[in-house]
Amino acid sequence: MNSLQLILTRLRYFGPAWVFASLNIIVGTWVLYIPGVKERLAIDDAQLGVALFCFALGTLVMIPLSSILIKKIGVGRVTLFSIITFSILFFAPIIAPSYELLCMSLFIAGLLGCSTDIAMNALVSDIEQEDEVHFMSASHGFFSLGGVIGAGIGSFLIVYIEVPVFHMVYVSIFVIITNLLFAKAYFSVKGKREEEKGEKKLNFIKLLRPLFGLTVIAFLIMGSEGAIEHWSKLYLQDIVAVTSEKVSGFGFVAFSATMTIGRFLGDEISKRFGSLPIIIGGCMISSIGFLAVLVSQIAITITGFGLVGLGFSVIIPELFRLAGKAKGISSAEGISFVAGFGYLGFLLSPPVLGFLSKIESLRLSFILLLLGTILAMTITFFLKKRRE
Repeated sequence: MNSLQLILTRLRYFGPAWVFASLNIIVGTWVLYIPGVKERLAIDDAQLGVALFCFALGTLVMIPLSSILIKKIGVGRVTLFSIITFSILFFAPIIAPSYELLCMSLFIAGLLGCSTDIAMNALVSDIEQEDEVHFMSASHGFFSLGGVIGAGIGSFLIVYIEVPVFHMVYVSIFVIITNLLFAKAYFSVKGKREEEKGEKKLNFIKLLRPLFGLTVIAFLIMGSEGAIEHWSKLYLQDIVAVTSEKVSGFGFVAFSATMTIGRFLGDEISKRFGSLPIIIGGCMISSIGFLAVLVSQIAITITGFGLVGLGFSVIIPELFRLAGKAKGISSAEGISFVAGFGYLGFLLSPPVLGFLSKIESLRLSFILLLLGTILAMTITFFLKKRRE
């Protein structure tokens, strides 16, 4: 637990970690009001899906631009500017008077959400290398914690707040003030690796060559995360035949809870064994978890989702850590490139698995997730062998 103690006892590490939490506090609060926005604008599920895809589209558009901004302005400044602007922008979707403005506001919010995500990961990567510490995984744990704060605490507060936008205003003010207070710890960080490498430009091929294995793993693992987020409840209902609405949600609850715990523990394990071995171990645990999910007995399946979350918890933080240390590439470039492929998998997997479930069943979809995890483990094994 040294990385968590490090974060909680030094502002230099707590400041960046709090940005992770802040990002998900805003998103978690927004999620509470999606049904209300849908009802107010009188849109159907398909239209809502398009609107939410606009947020994802904004994220994808911003990926190649984020590293350019970080180079020109500095990773600390981009981190603070992005999280503050992101917090303010989420007023718009809640009060959007039309469907078109809802889509537009979510697209713009996606741009700032992406720049925050990449900047905060690059910031942690740079500080890790400068101070020779490990706190990337614990920082991702704060992201998960932010979702609990935003959606969890927000669920209790929502009954006392009659005007939805007031809730978002209160949350945004809290996020902005706390980040302004903590930003002095990282605001001046420009990005050591960027300064060392100057203005050297890298094209797609030059980035792909050293990062290819990491990008494929990110695509597979984040694709599985997106699939579980969207389909775990339906899997329990359709395949395991769970009739209770509350119980059918326990699969994702177990997945999220173990992921949070794993991320708080991951840095010390990574420090001891190294990034590639921990990714292999995470894939092995997740594969066992998927096998348990496929047993399709309620207790075993929910336990399986928990094991998948535990295994996945360490993989993405370690991929970002490796991308940030790639030779000849700045941390911002490496992380944005790997993150881009990861987000692509996260966005594509739910509709692809939905299509496959119509052909056969959700069981086939989850078998493919198991195979994807085994493939990610195999690729990591070869990357480890090549470095030995």
